[in-house]
Amino acid sequence: MVPLTTGFGPGHDVESARRALAARLQSAGIEDAALDARLLVGAALELDLTGMVTQASRRLTPDEATRLERYAQRRLAHEPVARILGAREFWGMPLRLSEATLVPRPDTETVVELALEIFRGLAISGRRPLIADIGVGSGAILLALLREIPDAFAVGTDVSLTALDTARDNAVALGLAGRAGFVACSYLAALRGPFDLIVSNPPYIPSAEIPILSIEVRDHDPHLALDGGNDGYDAYRALIPQAAERLAPGGALIVEAGQGQARTIETLMAAGALTMDRPPKADLAGVPRAVSARKMPP
Repeated sequence: MVPLTTGFGPGHDVESARRALAARLQSAGIEDAALDARLLVGAALELDLTGMVTQASRRLTPDEATRLERYAQRRLAHEPVARILGAREFWGMPLRLSEATLVPRPDTETVVELALEIFRGLAISGRRPLIADIGVGSGAILLALLREIPDAFAVGTDVSLTALDTARDNAVALGLAGRAGFVACSYLAALRGPFDLIVSNPPYIPSAEIPILSIEVRDHDPHLALDGGNDGYDAYRALIPQAAERLAPGGALIVEAGQGQARTIETLMAAGALTMDRPPKADLAGVPRAVSARKMPP
């Protein structure tokens, strides 16, 4: 058997390569080592889960072994699997990533869930619903909402042209480009509205906490999308007043919150003349993750 520390070669079949990689990752303290190994082996060998099972005893080719070892070294250096593969699934959609976009996380699906709950209660007739996603990144929230609201049109803003290109490419790949627009600006500065939903996953990590984040986040997610200023609330202070001006009567702002931030965000929303009509929505870990407020009709 090929030693685990010498990489992959002719002595490895698909299954032994998966097991060897999982062991290497686990010994390096990588969480979810078994899952990461399966994803990386599948990507390196261009096999889905069924293919990995049916070809479990097939020997790796030299090119496959080289590619897998390259992936292994990157993951052992704590580069996230999504960065290695250049893509991540969100809301059942494959999304391409770039250096200017966050890796979409399951927590953010809570924002989509709350936005859909609120949308179902809106009274919209005679026109198509209009959505804005502020700090659109890869387009995760915007595209999930367009998939679930077939007659809506959505505009995504970002200060990064690379991020906007990434989101646009994802919209094209998912067949949603005809109902999406992308604008380079700070928050909602270039938008007029009125919008029925404004959604955002803004930067909310206090600046002093960024150096102590996990290597996967600190060294591989764009700091522009992480850094929320001294106390973590700079983006909310800028976003909320702009959103209040551009929401349609009855429309809602829904934002992602970091742990322990929901109550302060609600205070900022109230100061911006928005009304909380429901509690924050918790993620699967029980953290209040999506915070909303509405612009009440006059």
